[in-house]
Amino acid sequence: MEQIYFALVDTPGFFASIIRRVTGINYIHVVLSMDEELKEAYSVGRRNPAIPIFAGFEKEDAEKIEQKFPSARYKIVSLECTREQKVQISRQLQECYEKRFQYHYCVLGLPMILLNIPFYQKNHYTCSSFTASILQKNGIVLFDKHFSLVTPRDFYELEQTKMVYEGTLHTFNRMNGCYPVKRGGVFRQMWRKLSYAVNGAIYES
Repeated sequence: MEQIYFALVDTPGFFASIIRRVTGINYIHVVLSMDEELKEAYSVGRRNPAIPIFAGFEKEDAEKIEQKFPSARYKIVSLECTREQKVQISRQLQECYEKRFQYHYCVLGLPMILLNIPFYQKNHYTCSSFTASILQKNGIVLFDKHFSLVTPRDFYELEQTKMVYEGTLHTFNRMNGCYPVKRGGVFRQMWRKLSYAVNGAIYES
């Protein structure tokens, strides 16, 4: 058997606080990865970690995320699958990335989740609905409901997974040999401070 990985992410910010209230847990973002180091990891989320209003399908960059959210916490779990399933999922994720600007965040689907009404708008997903959908297409059915209703809490409560890591993104990156990017000039530091303020994080010089 092979393994695929889910990273459950806890980041600060106004929009994150809204999702926390809805889901009732701190982990409000789901990332699907082919490896436990998150080198080949994808999700429907922010195209730029510092700008919450632009979202779509993207490849995750743990170093960039740490720059914007130094206090972010991650919970990474593994799930068994067949080799064929893993190969197919990896191929499909790469195809989605090549067409990433055709995918968008499903804002209209958020109230439908609260109303428990399945809703699908072509090429529009939340982070959790995208992950549930691509798994389902490959014969991995984890939830007894439409993929559009799946939330980060559903992945958090999965009993079929095994814990790989739980802690700060900073520690995770150091464990995997990732190091902070050198501090930029005055303008870059001012931009970072502004992005921290917008996202509700504390700037650390």
